[in-house]
Amino acid sequence: MSRPPADEWTRHGHGHRDTAGWHETTGAHLEDHPLYHDEHGEHDPSLADDVLAQPHDVHEEVPQFRPRRRRRRRSPVVRWGAILVAVAVVIAGGFVAVRGLSGLLPDFSFLGGSSAPEDYEGEGTGEVTVEIPQGAGGGQIGQILAEEGVVASAQAFTAVAAADPRSTQIQPGTYTMASRMSSTAALDRLLDPAYRQVNGVTIREGLWKEEVFALLAEATGHAVEDYEAVDPETLGLPEAANGEVEGYLFPDTYEFPPDATPQEQLRTMVSHGKKVIEQLGVPEDRLERVMIVASIVQGEAAASEDLPKVATVIENRLEDGDPLGMDSTIHFMFKERGRAGTTDAQRSTEDPYNTYLNTGLPPGPINSPGADAIKAALDPAEGEWRYFVTVNPDSGETVFAETYAEHLENQKQFQEWCRENEDRC
Repeated sequence: MSRPPADEWTRHGHGHRDTAGWHETTGAHLEDHPLYHDEHGEHDPSLADDVLAQPHDVHEEVPQFRPRRRRRRRSPVVRWGAILVAVAVVIAGGFVAVRGLSGLLPDFSFLGGSSAPEDYEGEGTGEVTVEIPQGAGGGQIGQILAEEGVVASAQAFTAVAAADPRSTQIQPGTYTMASRMSSTAALDRLLDPAYRQVNGVTIREGLWKEEVFALLAEATGHAVEDYEAVDPETLGLPEAANGEVEGYLFPDTYEFPPDATPQEQLRTMVSHGKKVIEQLGVPEDRLERVMIVASIVQGEAAASEDLPKVATVIENRLEDGDPLGMDSTIHFMFKERGRAGTTDAQRSTEDPYNTYLNTGLPPGPINSPGADAIKAALDPAEGEWRYFVTVNPDSGETVFAETYAEHLENQKQFQEWCRENEDRC
């Protein structure tokens, strides 16, 4: 029932040296000395005796004496010349770097007062409609204003905005500005809600696409047929939508530019919904199922605290293999609102969305669920409930039951309400 709507050197034998025939002073074998042999290839005994009869032990370390190299003094002219060349290289490199970056940095020369950017004076005249896009910063806003003739230069506005912390509060939207305004006056007007054209439309949770189209048409001046004619393939729908917009026109309050087309409006809604779904952490491979369950939850529960419990009823009945028996799916079939229940004839109508005749879930969402319903479908409450009934559609009071006998008792409360409100049952 529903409501309405170790060490390598030692290891390799390098840890010692054989000193036989080794001249400790020269660090070479004597046989290798050029004076050790005569011209016939024999050694000179006198030389050997002279060398071997040293007054010290062969193993005693003998200090080495090397001639001291005389340092040459450089000419001061050469030294200073080298320094000047190095400085010139640094300066040239810095100049090239600055030239390369100059195009990437803003011109702050006006901060010293030597070349202040051009700016108008006063409040300006006439009317100029200006569109400030989502995420625009001070530089982009200044460029837009300058191109529309509102301010004299983007630099002037950017300087004013950078000096005023309030500039971070500028909202995207359409503004009524004036021509030839001072940058200060332009900033003040962008911060004044009176000059912001609000063209908002609120799409509440649980609406069918036809109802969404009607609200958009009324609020923006388009025809319902214009929305019906939009090709769903142009809206960026998720794959889980199977090319259908039903369930993916996310409910929220939107402010569309005055010249936004129906296709642009619907695409904005779909894009916003995809972001919310991503933020909620809905796995892509579960998206279709989650959105179908969420739409039924949205159509059945009146109070937000009941949403997770209704999701539990749906999951328990699916697990049991029983038909869901949800009136909200019948209402979707006939596109009728205003009645709390359904008739026998309606419940016996063959249709893939008839959850009284068919088991399992319907083939697609039956409305546009909100974030709370999506969260409930993603994470149902813990419980064994298999039935529920909204006993008072006016207050939205809903009771839950685990057994069918309990459910029949709860239904009596609803039947009593119906006797008092016959035209609504």
